[in-house]
Amino acid sequence: MKTYTYILSLVFLMVFIPFQKANAQDNLLSLETAKTMALTNNKKIKKATQTIEAAKAAKASIYASDKPFVDASVMGLHVGDPLSTLLPEFNANASLGVTQVIYAGGKINTAKKLSNTAVNLYTSQKELTDSEVLLDVETTYWQLVNVKGKVALATKYKALLTELLKDLTNLFDAGIIYKNDVLQVQVQLNQAELDLTKANDGVTLLKLKMAQLTGMTDTNFTVEDSITGDVNLLSEVSKTTAIENRPEIKMLKNAVEIEELQTKIINADRKPTIALNVSGIYANGKQINFSDGSNDMTSYYGLLSVNIPVFDWGSRKQKVKEQKFKVAAQKLELEETEELLSLQIQNAYLELQQSIKRVEITEKSLQQTEENLRLNEDRFEAGTVIGKDVLEAQVLWQQAYSEVIDAKAMYKISEVNYKKVVGEF
Repeated sequence: MKTYTYILSLVFLMVFIPFQKANAQDNLLSLETAKTMALTNNKKIKKATQTIEAAKAAKASIYASDKPFVDASVMGLHVGDPLSTLLPEFNANASLGVTQVIYAGGKINTAKKLSNTAVNLYTSQKELTDSEVLLDVETTYWQLVNVKGKVALATKYKALLTELLKDLTNLFDAGIIYKNDVLQVQVQLNQAELDLTKANDGVTLLKLKMAQLTGMTDTNFTVEDSITGDVNLLSEVSKTTAIENRPEIKMLKNAVEIEELQTKIINADRKPTIALNVSGIYANGKQINFSDGSNDMTSYYGLLSVNIPVFDWGSRKQKVKEQKFKVAAQKLELEETEELLSLQIQNAYLELQQSIKRVEITEKSLQQTEENLRLNEDRFEAGTVIGKDVLEAQVLWQQAYSEVIDAKAMYKISEVNYKKVVGEF
């Protein structure tokens, strides 16, 4: 059974070195390509972009509200008896009016500031959506790498078990061992086939998820089978700086500002509103000009309106009071979120440290199980151990290898999660 060294080498090549394309038609999808596609095609990000555009349009509308409004109207009229004795039977008139708000209690300027803040809020919301989608993409990518590594491992583990089963079957046929030794290996081989099926199904599901995140129309792609590079601890970012960089904090600060501006707008309703309107009129109809009996008439009028709130049983005052309570509640939410984010950042850094430790421990365990398997293989050939001992060594090796694959994938996920919680992408 010197095939051990050969098979183990193949496992290493397939699990820890980027694999060759299983199908010539598959496209190799890199992590950066997947992230770029997601930023362009993901529906959540597109929706967030449309929300920003809507806020910008609302802002432009508010900025136009302090400029003069021009209105025009045209009307035709036909009357019958007895109205025709008072009015021309046929007449038409047109009017053109210009209205300018002179004073609105500061409401318009406050609304302008509010619209600016709303754009900033939705921009921060898009930043949050971008970071969440990118985290999802990276997590899915490393999960896919993980599961494909499990496929390669399960395939080679089957090869080890198949070789052991062949040797034990020969020994059983020669009457040297009992059948239960063969059956134990067969049971493990069946489990390995089941694990391989589950791993392949996992690849299919993760490819579908990646396609949805990136906007791809099919799953005709593949990723590298291994996680290469050193496992290093990232430098810890100051929690204060990290919290300030989080889009959630930017959004809540904008929300507080919006509530404060909304208070000013409601308070402006308690102040007078002054507006000026000038309109010109042209009318045409039989003897419509009552001053000289001619068939047409032109005129104009000016209107200055002043609306002064006098008494409303305290309704506006209570609305202002209500809004102040909303501002206070929003500020408390901001403070609470800052505290929770601080805990989240600290927890993410601890998870990153734990993931690095897990990689170190699992790699050490893998080395030990490899040596254990090699020794049992040699002793089996020498006849000093039985097939059950080799089988147990193979099971320990497979479990240790699987733990290494999981640990490295978790390290990558923990690394990107920490970058996300400190606002670095």
